[in-house]
Amino acid sequence: MRAVVQRVTRAKVSVDNEVIGEIGNGLVVLVGIARDDTKVEAAYLVDKITNLRIFDDADGKMNLSVKDVNGALLIISQFTLYGDVRRGLRPSWIDAAPPEVAEPLYDFLVRQAKSAVDEVATGKFQAMMQVELVNDGPVTILLDSNKLF
Repeated sequence: MRAVVQRVTRAKVSVDNEVIGEIGNGLVVLVGIARDDTKVEAAYLVDKITNLRIFDDADGKMNLSVKDVNGALLIISQFTLYGDVRRGLRPSWIDAAPPEVAEPLYDFLVRQAKSAVDEVATGKFQAMMQVELVNDGPVTILLDSNKLF
C-alpha cells in the first residue's frame, strides 16, 4: 500500500462538478492499494499517517500530528500510485489491486481513520475526480507499506 500525504490548509474533491469531500487544515491522503495488500498494511498506514509529526509546534518545528492539531483527513483512492513505467512510457497497472480487492481495503482504511481522527472526508472509489488543494509548506510525504515493516 502506498500513500502520498500532503499537509494542506484546505482541500476538496469533486465528481461531475459536485464537491463530495472538503476539509480545512489537515492532510490529503492519496492511497494506492497493491494486489497483495491486507488489513494489516491498511491499519499500519492509518497509524503512521495520523501520528506523523509534520505540523508545526509553537516554536515552528514539525513536532505535532494531525490529531494534535485537530486537523482533518481527505482520503482519496488512487490506483495510479502503482503505475509502473520502468519499461516504456505507458504505465503498467499489474501491481495495482483489482477493484474487488481494493475497494474493501479502502473502505477499511477509511473506517480506521475515522476512529483516529474526528473529521474524515473521502473521494469516490473508481470515479474520475478533480482534487484541489493548498499544500502548506509545501509538505509532502511518501509512505510505502512495503518499506514500513
